[in-house]
Amino acid sequence: MMKRYVFLVVILTVTVGMAQNEIDTTYRPKTYPVQVRQFRTYPNDTSDIIFLGNSITARAHWNELLQIPKARNRGISGDTTFGILERLDEVTEGHPAKVFLLIGINDISRNFPDEIILQNYRKIIHRIQKESPETKIYIETILPVNALFEVYERHYHKDEHIIHINKELKKLARQTSVTLINIYPEFLDAQGRLDPDYTDEGLHLNENGYLKWADILKPYLVNIDKK
Repeated sequence: MMKRYVFLVVILTVTVGMAQNEIDTTYRPKTYPVQVRQFRTYPNDTSDIIFLGNSITARAHWNELLQIPKARNRGISGDTTFGILERLDEVTEGHPAKVFLLIGINDISRNFPDEIILQNYRKIIHRIQKESPETKIYIETILPVNALFEVYERHYHKDEHIIHINKELKKLARQTSVTLINIYPEFLDAQGRLDPDYTDEGLHLNENGYLKWADILKPYLVNIDKK
């Protein structure tokens, strides 16, 4: 049976200081609908390891990178925390063994307030715990960026937001009894930017970055069947 999906149009008005900023929570990448439909056609298994996020997640070939056949890539380039919430049922319906979540840099680039991003993180965690209680949740801190590359200007010069959200994610992990993986400091250079060794344009990881990320994740993937 073909499923129909209705995208709810919502504009949130939030007060930041003395100014009111309207944020468009309805933004979805152009590829979002077709990718979500594709994800829904794939078979689910309770041994699945889900990597959930945006383009930083989407660009990795997790099966090859980690040598885990059950690794499932659920990254969509350009996605936000609102997009994750909209498609989260596709993840929880399969009751996967683990979910690794990295999301938020596109929210920051679109000037979503930190408190809204953190509220969405809390909602994501709550829903996974409610809809798939046996799933182990791992939230990863948002990676740094490097403005010297001058490629993704909307994502640069907002380091204080990344740092603040990451600090609050640590608290949220403790409050919700999920595992936090603090990848942020592992990718910094001496100047506090995304290390050029791990990126070609200051936002996404290159092959060295993904190998570094894989090494960080491996301790959380012990006892996974790699046959």
